[in-house]
Amino acid sequence: MLQKVNIVEKLGLFQEHWSPKIVGEVENCQVKLVKFQGEFVWHSHADEDEMFLVVAGSFVMKLRDGDIPLSAGEFLIVPKGTEHMPVAEEEVHVLLFEPSTTLNTGNAVSDKSVAELERI
Repeated sequence: MLQKVNIVEKLGLFQEHWSPKIVGEVENCQVKLVKFQGEFVWHSHADEDEMFLVVAGSFVMKLRDGDIPLSAGEFLIVPKGTEHMPVAEEEVHVLLFEPSTTLNTGNAVSDKSVAELERI
């Protein structure tokens, strides 16, 4: 059965930062929502590209060769193998589109790693 997804409603179902929630699937990729604030960890994904679409707020994607600021309505695709670290001074709401095999911290295991994602 087809169901529409209201991003704002789904974002209202959780408060925690750095803990992506699955809201849909396309082929072998997942659509996830996440809230974050502060610094994440430097990491990369050897085999997976990631798309970050800013729904509300803004953040900076730090890269080893420069930073990319992102605001609501903008997205960035981080190619596999690219070391990156999201940083948000204020809370930001982001839609992620990435393969279902993607661990949020990639090659860096930390207290922010979430192996089992909740579906909302």
